[in-house]
Amino acid sequence: MMRFILEMGMGTSLHQGDYQKAAERAIEDALRHSTIPMLKARGIPHEQMQVKVTIGVAEPDQVDTDALAAQLPRGTATVNVVKGGHNVVNAELGETNIIATAAVEAFLPPQGD
Repeated sequence: MMRFILEMGMGTSLHQGDYQKAAERAIEDALRHSTIPMLKARGIPHEQMQVKVTIGVAEPDQVDTDALAAQLPRGTATVNVVKGGHNVVNAELGETNIIATAAVEAFLPPQGD
């Protein structure tokens, strides 16, 4: 498989401390920056595309990877969560602001000669 797209995104959960929501928003941010007209223009079915998502959050075990993969609109997706992102503690309010990062890669079988 050959990678033909790499998009990055960032998402936050500022008041709820929700790692899942921050991860969802990071993926949405990355996807919002791209379109893939090549697939339709070349007659390539979206099912041929493999999508690999890497999420970075401070607490990886708080993220449901299957739920994230199910939300991706095209291709066959896999989601991996690693330690990363950032937690910002607001001691005055007793809140943890969560920042998640996402790298979304898309792959296709080699095309042409």
